[in-house]
Amino acid sequence: MTGSEERPALRYVANARMYSVLPAATAAWKELFHWLACESGVALDAIDHAFPLPLSDLWARKDLGAAFMCGFPFMLAPHRPRPVAAPVPTGALYGGKPVYATRLVVRADSRFRSLEDTFGGRLGYTVPDSHSGYNALRHHVLPYYRRHEANLYRESIGPLTTPRRVIEALLAGEIDVGPLDSYALDLMMRHDASLASQILVVATTDLAPIPFLVAAAECPDDVIARLQAALARFATAPDCAPLRDRLCLDAFAPVDLAAYDLMLRWDSEARAAGYAEPR
Repeated sequence: MTGSEERPALRYVANARMYSVLPAATAAWKELFHWLACESGVALDAIDHAFPLPLSDLWARKDLGAAFMCGFPFMLAPHRPRPVAAPVPTGALYGGKPVYATRLVVRADSRFRSLEDTFGGRLGYTVPDSHSGYNALRHHVLPYYRRHEANLYRESIGPLTTPRRVIEALLAGEIDVGPLDSYALDLMMRHDASLASQILVVATTDLAPIPFLVAAAECPDDVIARLQAALARFATAPDCAPLRDRLCLDAFAPVDLAAYDLMLRWDSEARAAGYAEPR
């Protein structure tokens, strides 16, 4: 290579494993990453990193350009990747902000019609370092635990790891109630019309800052800046209108890391009350 020749552009990987809840959603995310690469000029390769591969391996990649990471493990991580942008889901629940909640769901044909009805049954959870599938769930049921001064469920079943596996366990009768990331549920309902008749939401937790896109800690400033600038244009890009619909997504917003301290507060509160595990 001569001094006048340009070096090949670095390539980065992208993945939306956390919100690739169904094949149609996976395809839409891959289209978004293709748009992002073209719009930003950053070479992004959308890769598969499906369950049971650990998400921690994805987040640790040195060539990571854009992948969703839950705020709870981000705040707990000793070596953090770089924040890129946070999604703003479509819907009244979110109020135009990069937030989400946990929906506590039961089978529609079960006898349960409230969260209290499920006490004494089997509670599902995703993984202990998940906010929506563990930390927010635990925070929501903590007042009931304090009131009863005893475990609320006869059995806690997990790790179920993904929202899709929570749904599968629920429909198979393996659990009586389970937690679902509200945005993941929005995507599942958007791409599986039959789901609405099969499940019932019996409670919704308080809002919290949503999982956001991260890049490798080593990712250069200019790459981060180009990705952020492109994602800021997503909300108004005319060619992204079909993607916004398919992804139930209004926009991407800057990541406010201070907001994610809430997750650590909820964790500390539950542990101080002797309720380290939802049960």
